[in-house]
Amino acid sequence: MEWKLKKFDELTTEELYEILKLRVEIFVVEQDCAYQDLDDKDQCAYHLFLEDGDEIIAVLRILPENVAFEDMAIGRIVVRKSHRGQGIARAMMKRAMEFIVKDLGKRSIRLSGQAYLVDFYEGLGFERVSDEYLEDGIPHFEFLFEC
Repeated sequence: MEWKLKKFDELTTEELYEILKLRVEIFVVEQDCAYQDLDDKDQCAYHLFLEDGDEIIAVLRILPENVAFEDMAIGRIVVRKSHRGQGIARAMMKRAMEFIVKDLGKRSIRLSGQAYLVDFYEGLGFERVSDEYLEDGIPHFEFLFEC
């Protein structure tokens, strides 16, 4: 397995296709949620993903400040169902957080996370900073990490 971190214009067409396919597989099909995944934010994002052979099994995107939030943001966090429960999401989040803090020199990261993942995000050092709200019909909280 190999981790890759690329800006949008560095992605191959095959990588982009596989990333979008995985996001739709999880967010639209598995979670039965019709929403607009292609939101014009991918083009300014870094994409962190894990390849297992020729298959992308996990991905997230890192957004610059003032795109989703005033702070840097992490979003579209997915792990293929067949690879869950192996610590991949935690490892991927830690890599993204380290990149934002150490390589980009930023001190805070914000995200909108599904409510059932509160323990996961808090275990990474994020704090809930909002009341529960619905995003695409799914309960979410806003989370903030500061160092």
